[in-house]
Amino acid sequence: MVEPVPAAPAEYVCAAADLAERGRAIVFNVMHFRQPARAFALRFDGRVVAYLNRCVHVPTEMDWQEGEFLDRDREFIICSIHGAEYEPRTGRCAGGPCGRGSLTALRVEERDGGVYWYPSRDTRPAVFDEPGAPSATGT
Repeated sequence: MVEPVPAAPAEYVCAAADLAERGRAIVFNVMHFRQPARAFALRFDGRVVAYLNRCVHVPTEMDWQEGEFLDRDREFIICSIHGAEYEPRTGRCAGGPCGRGSLTALRVEERDGGVYWYPSRDTRPAVFDEPGAPSATGT
């Protein structure tokens, strides 16, 4: 009999009040396929969403300033390098060079005044004492 793999515990991201509607995102470190990566959480239409900070077109970070992902009209997540636009609710490409791709979504939950994300098989919490892992400050 195969033992089920226990679900990973939720990881704290920030206080729920830190995410203003269609405002600045909170950026945090993760390990994606055992490689350091950045992710972000933002509030859009009352709901918190989270994605890897990686454009589908070319895998580069998208924010033009840390935590700034939305276009001028605050309607789409936009890649500051390539101009690819993504639908914030789903992460699907809405225009530009991202084709039919989607951002890599992270499962998030807002509860007890906080925002939490759930690690997956592919995306795990960053471990700061591993060689090559990002520092606690995100660099």
